[in-house]
Amino acid sequence: MGVVRSVNVGTARAVNVLTGRTGIDKRPVTGPVRVRAPGPAPGRSGLVSDEIVSTRHHGGNDQAVYAYATEDLADWCAELGRDLPPGTFGENLTTEGLDLTGAVIGEQWAVGARLVLQVTSPRIPCATFAAWLDLPKWIRRFTERAAPGAYLRVLYPGPVAAGDPVVVTQRPDHGLTIGTVFRALTLEPDLLPRLAAVPDLPHHIRDVVHSRLAAQRVAARRLAAAADGPQPPRARATR
Repeated sequence: MGVVRSVNVGTARAVNVLTGRTGIDKRPVTGPVRVRAPGPAPGRSGLVSDEIVSTRHHGGNDQAVYAYATEDLADWCAELGRDLPPGTFGENLTTEGLDLTGAVIGEQWAVGARLVLQVTSPRIPCATFAAWLDLPKWIRRFTERAAPGAYLRVLYPGPVAAGDPVVVTQRPDHGLTIGTVFRALTLEPDLLPRLAAVPDLPHHIRDVVHSRLAAQRVAARRLAAAADGPQPPRARATR
């Protein structure tokens, strides 16, 4: 069983020159925060008091809540030599006792008394994240570490507060994890076929997977044709 160590929400503001206005600066809050499905379109958080500015790429039902593990933050603290308080990575829930990289796509969490969440996808680092942390080659470092945290959808609404227990109540048999999906979408495209048949992945990720697999097939056919060499011209029929 895991636990919510911190609940973090952001207020849209300009945090530095490069980011412009953003809600990535999440701060811990005391007391419960109501969580509900924000709707299918991106742009709204599942936490009612959390603001999102990048409305094209964040929020919506499939990214209603973002969780990052205290254990992974501690590893980054040791590597970077700086304090990373809860919310630094823009996460809504800072968890403890849960292997988020090993979380299975589609697994369900019972959080506190009523809230039920479902793991959907990994976080892919963006330019705002890099500008916010202001660290050299941050996107590359985050990608190579492959501990991206997990996005979750809301199955049943309810409040969440620091100290709430988190129990994994259902876990699909396919075994596709957050870590595998992240690596497939970034540095290990050979893993993409494993993603194609998992229905719990969000539609936009499945579209990306099918598009990249199609491109791989085209590239493979071209390589095969090049390896065979030029074909001799066909003989023309005579009358």
